[in-house]
Amino acid sequence: MLQPKRTKFRKRHRGSMSGLAVKGSSVQFGDFGLKTLDAGYITARQIEAGRRAITRHLRRGGRVWIRIFPDKPYTKKPAETRQGGGKGPVEGWVALVKPGRVMYEVGGVPGELAKEALARAAQKMPVQTRMVSREEPLQI
Repeated sequence: MLQPKRTKFRKRHRGSMSGLAVKGSSVQFGDFGLKTLDAGYITARQIEAGRRAITRHLRRGGRVWIRIFPDKPYTKKPAETRQGGGKGPVEGWVALVKPGRVMYEVGGVPGELAKEALARAAQKMPVQTRMVSREEPLQI
């Protein structure tokens, strides 16, 4: 599971999800990519599930790049706990994605195979996605 080796602070504020992705909004490494259309949190488990879906469908051919990293801790208080007493313990790690962010890239495989592999990864994601290629003009 992906998570940072160390962080400056244990817990973080939720922050803002507004706006479009500026960084990481185009295909850089591979030939095809999976781009988000919504803003949301992607957990480390969902990133790993998407990676597994892609590599299994490609049968370990080609190359896969993961362009997001879960560097934000999310906390959760235990069930049936009274209010107060501070913020709950860290439950896991998430990556914040904004519309236009490329999450996965695939290279070295035919377009049809890449499209099917990325479709399988898209089923594991909690946000709307679409497949993009290196040749397409920049858009969300």
